[in-house]
Amino acid sequence: MMKRHGPAFKKELIELAQCPTCRGKAVTKSMFYELACVACNASGWVAAVTGEALPLEELVTQLGLRLQAAQRHINELKHPRATGPEALYQEGNRLGAGGINYTGD
Repeated sequence: MMKRHGPAFKKELIELAQCPTCRGKAVTKSMFYELACVACNASGWVAAVTGEALPLEELVTQLGLRLQAAQRHINELKHPRATGPEALYQEGNRLGAGGINYTGD
């Protein structure tokens, strides 16, 4: 059954690109001082498809989703999972006497 009205069940990830005006720095250089970039709402990011600035509520959500994905990726790199024969020795299988790890050695 297709959903016909109301908010989406899952938030869609919008592809972001660096702002071409400020080159992702969120500020533009004036004669004497830096001003907040109006092309990207001073965030440094715009929608990749349209090149338009996202509304602030949507921008906060999209940056939060990207940050969570980056943190998951960092955690996976910090704690790699064992693969192959090594995985049998790293994880407990509770097949030994008293529920301890049994490796067959």
